[in-house]
Amino acid sequence: MAASYRKPRIKDVAFRRLLSVILIALSGVLLLVFLLRTNSIADLSFTYSDETDVSFGSTRRSTKVINKNLKLPKHTEFSISLEKRNQMPPRNFDLYPTLAKDHIVIVLYVHNRPQYLQAVVNSLSQVAGISETLLIVSHDGYFDEMNKIVDGIKFCRVKQIFAPFSPHVFPDSFPGTSPTDCRDKQNSIKDHCEGNPDQYGNHRSPKIVSLKHHWWWMMNTCMGWLLTKLKPEKCPSCYAANLAPSDVKSRGEGWDSLIAERMGNVGYSFNRTVWRKIHRKAREFCSFDDYNWDITMWAEVYPSFGGPVYTLRGPRTSAVHFGKCGLHQGQGEKSSCIDNGAVNIEVEDIDRVPNFQSNWGVHVYKHQEGYKAGFRGWGGWGDVRDHQLCLEFAKMYGVWDAGEK
Repeated sequence: MAASYRKPRIKDVAFRRLLSVILIALSGVLLLVFLLRTNSIADLSFTYSDETDVSFGSTRRSTKVINKNLKLPKHTEFSISLEKRNQMPPRNFDLYPTLAKDHIVIVLYVHNRPQYLQAVVNSLSQVAGISETLLIVSHDGYFDEMNKIVDGIKFCRVKQIFAPFSPHVFPDSFPGTSPTDCRDKQNSIKDHCEGNPDQYGNHRSPKIVSLKHHWWWMMNTCMGWLLTKLKPEKCPSCYAANLAPSDVKSRGEGWDSLIAERMGNVGYSFNRTVWRKIHRKAREFCSFDDYNWDITMWAEVYPSFGGPVYTLRGPRTSAVHFGKCGLHQGQGEKSSCIDNGAVNIEVEDIDRVPNFQSNWGVHVYKHQEGYKAGFRGWGGWGDVRDHQLCLEFAKMYGVWDAGEK
């Protein structure tokens, strides 16, 4: 992406078009995008001087843990090295020395699907105004090939953060697999092992619980979010804005109308007020027996808000779910899913221009299928150690109201 010519401001153009078609892989790769205003971010500035980047913000906060009275796993040399990486400033200052004070921050949530990450990066590089953003890549584990892809990004400022207490960082102890951990359906008393089974009698799988742990750690680290300009005007009862329909297979209705529907899990944004509302439900989030963060939100957290939780979007999708390899089909296993990362998504001419008009009305989907209150969860999240670690993440940055009603 050449930086030699001036592109339209992304907050004026790409927000109205909802970033055109950004490719977001959620199946196995665990990638998604958030949009934030920099001046509303809490605890995600970095330890470098204001003179280094006067446009980043007037405060000098850090990703370092503020609350020292936490019951977190004991650091290893590896996890300490990741914490040190988290303190490093964004790269590409030389290419993009100044950004607007209210520039947009895009956060990618990734694990170890390099072919999918490359597809997402290629797509982002083509978005008008992308050079005026800060891209944050949140990693669940450290993988050389994933890191090389991020190192190669030159189209905007880029910052990496690594979940320091990921099960992938602790292979021989909690939150990874401890030698004394119960496996499968073992009985902790009879088999003299440690752990609590889920509601279906199965013990924890570190690679599965890491999905929920990473999302919650990232959300607490990247606190503070943005509602698009039209949301307060067109749908004041909406909690968020989405880039895609909640049905990830849908490309949208194509109507001349905005759409209010159930919250989706692809390319969403919400403000700090909504985040605080979610954060106050930390105890519910951390104890619900489902390893999926999004299902936990749909079945446990959102219903506790006391009314419908809508999100606002355009009538055509601006983010696409792709990839055939899911979370359970890991790499390096006998049954691993093989996918060369080829992406063949048709982008029509209509997708290359703003996909909604500010004078449109709003069509509300009041009754949609999906996970709701009363669903018990798919399990995989029964171990009290995972519940406790999850709650500790909620308190890392000096917030003490986790779990308040």
